[in-house]
Amino acid sequence: MDIKTATALRRLRLVSAPEAVSFILLLICSVLKRTTDFNAVPVMGSIHGVLFVLYVAFWADAWNRAKWSLRTAALYFVLSVLPTGGFFAERKLKREAEDAVIASRARREGIVNA
Repeated sequence: MDIKTATALRRLRLVSAPEAVSFILLLICSVLKRTTDFNAVPVMGSIHGVLFVLYVAFWADAWNRAKWSLRTAALYFVLSVLPTGGFFAERKLKREAEDAVIASRARREGIVNA
């Protein structure tokens, strides 16, 4: 994996958890808006909107650089629209990055998987 691909995956991983948290907070604010006088939906909506746009931009870049299959790209996109999906995306991307580092080290040391 080249440095640009690793960077694209890292950016997507780093924005996925905050995007998930903002989605959950937006849902909570929506409930509070309808049940109390508290209305933080405009603020949380803006924050979540920015994080979602960043996620989608980083997702598109990662898809392009990592050469994901349509299925993998669709999975990461679907995870972005689920309330806790960003946490799963972050964990999966972290595992993918760790596997790439292990494979790179194995290639460098001349270890071949049999």
